[in-house]
Amino acid sequence: MTDQDTPLYAPREPIFPRRVTGWFRTFKWWIMAVTLGIYYLTPWIRWDRGPNLPDQAVLVDLANRRFYFFWIEIWPHEFYFVAGLLIMAGLGLFLFTSALGRVWCGYTCPQTVWTDLFILVERWIEGDRNARIRLHRQEMDGRKIRLRATKYLVWLLIAIATGGAWVFYFTDAPQLAVDLVTFDAHPVAYATIGILTATTFIFGGFMREQVCIYMCPWPRIQGAMMDSDTLTVGYRDWRGEPRGKHRKGARAAATAQAATAYAVPEEDLPEGPDHGRPISTHGGTAEVQPLGDCIDCMACVNVCPMGIDIRDGQQMECITCALCIDACDDVMAKIGKPRGLIDYLALSDEPRERAGNAPRPIWHHVLRPRTILYTAIYALIGIGLVVALFVRQPIDMTVSPVRNPTYVTLSDGSVRNIYDVRLRNMAGEDKPFHLSLVSDEILRIDLEGTAERNVVVPANETLLQRVYVTARAQDPAAEMDRVEFRFWVEDLTSQDRAFVDTVFNGRGTE
Repeated sequence: MTDQDTPLYAPREPIFPRRVTGWFRTFKWWIMAVTLGIYYLTPWIRWDRGPNLPDQAVLVDLANRRFYFFWIEIWPHEFYFVAGLLIMAGLGLFLFTSALGRVWCGYTCPQTVWTDLFILVERWIEGDRNARIRLHRQEMDGRKIRLRATKYLVWLLIAIATGGAWVFYFTDAPQLAVDLVTFDAHPVAYATIGILTATTFIFGGFMREQVCIYMCPWPRIQGAMMDSDTLTVGYRDWRGEPRGKHRKGARAAATAQAATAYAVPEEDLPEGPDHGRPISTHGGTAEVQPLGDCIDCMACVNVCPMGIDIRDGQQMECITCALCIDACDDVMAKIGKPRGLIDYLALSDEPRERAGNAPRPIWHHVLRPRTILYTAIYALIGIGLVVALFVRQPIDMTVSPVRNPTYVTLSDGSVRNIYDVRLRNMAGEDKPFHLSLVSDEILRIDLEGTAERNVVVPANETLLQRVYVTARAQDPAAEMDRVEFRFWVEDLTSQDRAFVDTVFNGRGTE
């Protein structure tokens, strides 16, 4: 075959992770249950906000440009809250990656959670690793068609539920559910559900590890967040090597039992010589080197959803799901060796452990300048958002002077400035507001369309009111360049007040 005939891309080899039990697997089950429960159930939680307001606890109301989160209501002009939360999310990702490696990828990433769920369904229908490998390789028959059809159907139902749950966050969930069933929903809702259904079905069922390796940028960014003190999943090669089968001694039966438990079809075993004890020579005399703790049972490889061998060292594909730790600990228990051959460890501890010393405590790796800095910035932003949330005014007012013209001279010689005052009523009921001004000079305020200085702003709406500020011809403000004054607005129901400082332009600006 010539270079021109060599394919640039190799076809995907399906990965069939083996079932494993242990602390990390149980922890991942809990995270899956909690995260999926939050995602699917949150739109159905009710929250009474009073009349004229939605009673959905979490709602992104694009039509009315609102974001509701239980008792918190975010308006468009308060988007800095959303920006702050996004910054905190990014810093949190940096913090946890710096301290514990890719824990986001291994435990809470949506791709990981839904892939775990799809693999669970696949294992439930088709069997564990060896059964799925045999089914994959056999010719298509009635049984294979039945199992595949059942699996795809369950995957599709999960994908539809995923896409359906997403659209419920953007409108009233019970009403939208009825509209979807009766085909009265907006076409955008059906299109969104269709797109999310397709992506969930394909990404979780057929592109599992490929999404993480080729589509996600984080594996390539994480290197900047990690250093030799980062705790991440690794293999203690100084303890496990040289690896090989422990065929002799009191542990022969236990070793055979462990190897059998993680057995794979013969055609799946790695190529190479027998994994027995390596032989070395010293002065022409053959000596049998003592084997390490690794019995080369391939348990860590067979449970890996990414299909890698953690014993090869740190790899971009590793999502630190820690399932290899559970598998290896199970084998170590069977052969009477201490756990931790594969474990969360820091590379900076390697010289200490090679010398037979205990690794440094976890806090030594977690509390270091980088993580402390991330934590401090994270906390400051969080505190700032909380303070801003509780000190924000219930009345929002903006004032925009009309600059064309800067001022108007009336027939009696008075000087008038025009302002557009925008009043935002963030309450759930209509509110009467009173407008006034305070200045060191004599100025008069008038509202367009009313002889009074009171206006009513509808609930959860914004009112644009044109306001005229006038200085009489005999008053000093009419001849001055600029006069600073303050607009005040008062809620006549609650007596809450807000103000905006601005300027009045007199004839002195000429």
